[in-house]
Amino acid sequence: MAADDAAAGGAVPMSGGAGDEQRAVAADRGAAGRGREVLARRWDELVGGSAASRALGAELIARWAEPHRRYHDLAHLTAVLDAVDRLADEAEDPAAVRLAAWFHDAVYDGRPGWDEERSAQLAQSRLPRCGVPAARVAEAARLIRLTAAHDTLADGDANGAVLCDADLAVLGRPGYEAYAAAIRQEYAHVPDDLFRKGRAEVLRRLLATPRLYRTARAADLWEERARANMTAELARLTKRPSQAG
Repeated sequence: MAADDAAAGGAVPMSGGAGDEQRAVAADRGAAGRGREVLARRWDELVGGSAASRALGAELIARWAEPHRRYHDLAHLTAVLDAVDRLADEAEDPAAVRLAAWFHDAVYDGRPGWDEERSAQLAQSRLPRCGVPAARVAEAARLIRLTAAHDTLADGDANGAVLCDADLAVLGRPGYEAYAAAIRQEYAHVPDDLFRKGRAEVLRRLLATPRLYRTARAADLWEERARANMTAELARLTKRPSQAG
């Protein structure tokens, strides 16, 4: 709509300040709506368009859009699904991996281990209603539980390698500092000293693994940058106050 048309229609002109903010909010909402539509189509392609399947897809999208999420949100879900697509040729059952991606943080209360367990239970209770074979449901649930501790992945677990690599792709992509800041926001209730200690332990454990990514393609894409990103974050977390500045 042209500016003159908007004025003729009774719209209030906006120029700078609050107007810019309103336009930004409207743009964000539009992008979010389109993102949900794309996710809904991807879900239909994966599980089918039955009433039960579409209801479950809508439930999952609503869960990933919960307002308390700062990193484990629809953008993260989309990024993991995109990464799975890039690595799918290395999986034995790409459909099971994609189902696990959809569910891996469907329950998210900021309680590591417990969130993954409840997410796996959710998959086990919901997917059979959509006609997903029992063996695939079981594999998806196993994969979801695996994301609670990526360093427990066994050699030869092709499906697990693809899912874990997709989940960790963010470590080796641009925007790492924004990712780290979002993680901190999700744990805003944790005192800073405790958060820094816990986060540092996670980073040390990941850096100690001989190979952060288990698939050859993921290693080529993200390994070097991921290690550099995590090393830099660890240095910031462990810097003494007198060293700041």
